[in-house]
Amino acid sequence: MTQLICERIACALDGRQILSDITFRCSGGAFIGLLGPNGAGKSTLLKVLARLLQPSAGQVLLDDLPAASWTAAAYARRVAYLPQERVIHWPVSVETIVALGRLPYRNFPIGPAPGDEEIVSAAMRAAEVQHLRQRTATRLSGGEQARVLLARVLAQQAEIILADEPTSALDPAHQISVMKTLHRLSERGAIVIVALHDLNLASRWCDRLLVLKEGTLAAEGPPVHVLSSRLMRQVYGVESRVIHDCGKPVVLPTAPIEKGGAEA
Repeated sequence: MTQLICERIACALDGRQILSDITFRCSGGAFIGLLGPNGAGKSTLLKVLARLLQPSAGQVLLDDLPAASWTAAAYARRVAYLPQERVIHWPVSVETIVALGRLPYRNFPIGPAPGDEEIVSAAMRAAEVQHLRQRTATRLSGGEQARVLLARVLAQQAEIILADEPTSALDPAHQISVMKTLHRLSERGAIVIVALHDLNLASRWCDRLLVLKEGTLAAEGPPVHVLSSRLMRQVYGVESRVIHDCGKPVVLPTAPIEKGGAEA
């Protein structure tokens, strides 16, 4: 079973400390929601896990081996990353963009590996962009481009999926569709870590939450234990009501806390 371990990770950018002493571990089948206000360090943590940023302290372990010890192709076959920025600038077909997810499996200059065409088609179906396959990607709407890039990640067939706000720019129906797709991957044994601002989507779909505040891990656990009025005050600076629907917490923010107000 795939194991991902984050050991006392710290990361500084341009002389500013972004992450401090982040430690957690997860195994195959986990669907983890990464929460926190703007600037808390969510995107930075995902980039560290994806090997796009080097930690200033600590290490990431994939199956007990340091992430830095893996070749780029081997790591890309295990870990797929969906960035927050999802604008496509390359004027090629949707199918070409999605097929980029198969690059870690190719032996150049031989070309596509056996089965790539069906894998790419399956990824497009899962992301609901099959009907767009011959369209020029740059001419699609923002939401359509987001789903195309999700399809590229799915085509990678990685055991670990790191998705930075995968539901942003999507209508409610497609938000649910994306979360269902990611949840299905976790049910099949993948580790899925998604950064989200929608607390109720996280509560509905994720089995575990990691909450960041100012670059540190402020809370961790199942949604029913993590999402509370107290956490909303301490981490997000808002008053809220938390009700429960089908055993899942539903957060209803009501008002920001005035500076100098109580946070107990």
